[in-house]
Amino acid sequence: MAQRNTWQKERVREALSGAPGFVSAQRLHATLRDLDTGIGLATVYRALAGLAAAGEADQLQSPEGESLYRACTMNGHHHHLICRSCGKAVEIEATAVERWAQETAAQHGFRDAEHIVDIFGLCEDCAKAA
Repeated sequence: MAQRNTWQKERVREALSGAPGFVSAQRLHATLRDLDTGIGLATVYRALAGLAAAGEADQLQSPEGESLYRACTMNGHHHHLICRSCGKAVEIEATAVERWAQETAAQHGFRDAEHIVDIFGLCEDCAKAA
């Protein structure tokens, strides 16, 4: 069943596209609240989940376990370098990781293996400021 494209979901999509790097649902909700949209936090969570399921947003877990989202600019499976300080994210190709994941799965008799690899560190600007 396809999700409806409501005005609320469109506003969440717009706010996510304007966000720098990955953001939490709470942070995105605060942005929308500051714009007087009247969109509730539960609606933001639902919209983000729908955008992630449709491939329109990347979703990952922060090192603290919080779900973070970003408007997706790359189609298909990909990985990220993410700054722990400012949230800047760079989409990267990781051919060696892809090969390793498939080989490791096959060695243990697994098929149709999937994986998530995101690398957290400090971007050049934040490292200089530290």
